[in-house]
Amino acid sequence: MAKHTAPNEVSATAKYVRVAPRKARMVVDQIRNASVEKAFEILAFSERAVAVDVEKVLRSAVANAENNNGLRRDDLVIAEAYVDEGPTLKRIRPRAKGSASRINKRTSHITITVAPRKEA
Repeated sequence: MAKHTAPNEVSATAKYVRVAPRKARMVVDQIRNASVEKAFEILAFSERAVAVDVEKVLRSAVANAENNNGLRRDDLVIAEAYVDEGPTLKRIRPRAKGSASRINKRTSHITITVAPRKEA
């Protein structure tokens, strides 16, 4: 289900990213409502591996805003940032006495929406 965006809001989505949504949300929560420059700074110094994927989505959203809508990069803030759960890859690990246990390899859909800063 697509979420509705305002006229000046521009978004980008990375689907089927091979990271658990819970881990991705820890990084996305840090950049929510921040300016684009501040968000790039936070992601550059984040020690979490998923920060690379989140940064890629943010770069895509900024490029969409600049090229498709003619917005300036300096004026953009992150209006929305969320991580949805993607399909889970189910794997089997052999265990003792011929039994098996399930390994769930989770995937995520990362969405970031940028919008021009509202002047108060």
